[in-house]
Amino acid sequence: MAIDEAIMRARIEGRVEDTVRLYIFKPSSITIGRFQSVEHDVDMDKCRELNIPVVRRITGGGSVFHDEYGEITYGVIIGENAHPDLKDINASYRFLASPLVAALRELGLNADFAGLNDIIANGKKISGSAQTRRKGVILQHGTFMYATRVDILASVLKVSKKKLADKGVSSIWERVTTLEREGVEMAMMEVYELLKQKFFEEFPLEEGELTDYELELVEKIIEERYGKDEWNFSR
Repeated sequence: MAIDEAIMRARIEGRVEDTVRLYIFKPSSITIGRFQSVEHDVDMDKCRELNIPVVRRITGGGSVFHDEYGEITYGVIIGENAHPDLKDINASYRFLASPLVAALRELGLNADFAGLNDIIANGKKISGSAQTRRKGVILQHGTFMYATRVDILASVLKVSKKKLADKGVSSIWERVTTLEREGVEMAMMEVYELLKQKFFEEFPLEEGELTDYELELVEKIIEERYGKDEWNFSR
């Protein structure tokens, strides 16, 4: 999370270009939205039992289980002026996550956007995204669940019956899916290469690495934010 924020800060300062990043959380982790309650949304006893750390994002949205064995996270840091769709919240979510839908469709799945920030495959959620905007720059990041262990997801996240009912389902098993559950088995690097290909098709990208300035910012941001319980468990 510090890396995403560091890239955003560097982009705001004009030190780096618009950036796309594909990564995994290692170890498996939970990120919680900027305004969410850890106590309300996360089973901390289960997290401690399974050694799953929790970190608060600067983006909105709810709590997310990032499985190191079955999920790739994408991040896009981009200026609002890069495309007309980026001025509108709804359109921007779909514009920036469109490579994920393209990847799913290439695999033969019936994929589309649902609501503000979800992507569904065969009618079930397979990806969710979150976003924040600062000084004309957007940070959007989200999940791509190819083999997420849904049993662990269900055990560490507290999903209210009301929220499930609002989605028209009775359990999280009816709500979410993965490539594996839809009959598509792929290794992590295969999924990574597919997503990378689709982002390159959709956006004018060049491969690169984090700059020394961004890496310095990462360490600073960890110290001031993500490394502190006051930030991660503030609600």
